[in-house]
Amino acid sequence: MRNTVYPSGNVEHPEVTIASRNVVVYAQGQPILQSPHFEAYAGEVTGIVGPSGCGKTTLLNVLGLLMPPHEGEVVIGGRHMERAREKERLAFWADEASFVFQDYGIIEEWSVIENILLDRKTFGRARITDESRELLNVIGLEGKERTSAALLSGGEKQRVGIARAIHKGVRYIFADEPTASLDAENRALVVELLSSAARRGATVIVATHDADMMTACDRVCRLEAPIRIPDSGLVDVNVNSHRKENGSWRQGAL
Repeated sequence: MRNTVYPSGNVEHPEVTIASRNVVVYAQGQPILQSPHFEAYAGEVTGIVGPSGCGKTTLLNVLGLLMPPHEGEVVIGGRHMERAREKERLAFWADEASFVFQDYGIIEEWSVIENILLDRKTFGRARITDESRELLNVIGLEGKERTSAALLSGGEKQRVGIARAIHKGVRYIFADEPTASLDAENRALVVELLSSAARRGATVIVATHDADMMTACDRVCRLEAPIRIPDSGLVDVNVNSHRKENGSWRQGAL
């Protein structure tokens, strides 16, 4: 594989941890995503935003190696991964990445602490360390470590999913609409947890339409919905990158 990292031209962030270029995904002969350029950095939350149907989740899945693009390049940690083999994808998911899904990705038969540790065999009083207790306090679930995940609210399940990513200590966190259907209190907690993961050095990429989540992003990639055309040709889709400076968004290359 070629070792290439696309330069950002941003002297404040010389290292790009995830980048893609000219990514296209088709469904039934029509483009459902066309993303000319994307970059994300360690220690930042990058938002993928745009109207429904523009391909936010699709781009997130491509970047997280959950699906390959039909066209284009995906570079992760300097490695071209758009055609990664199964062994490479499995290693990436196991060692470097964690996902926060709209449906929470929680094993409801397990307890809160088992879901965070993702290992039922190690569960027990002796396994609840000071670190895990602190994490339970951070997500507002102190005292519920042995509670069945099935008894948690949607917001609590989402917090458990993010806590699992933080506990795993991964380099990359991919979150798909993590604040969807949550009340204001849980939205604020989820936003803070993802921001906290970025402050710890993770590259956090979030597909979202939530204004609070967008405000917390250090930069955003804005997608426009592909335009269906009768022929098989592709249309140009504007994907504008914006970076937040002094509380406002500035358009420009990431």
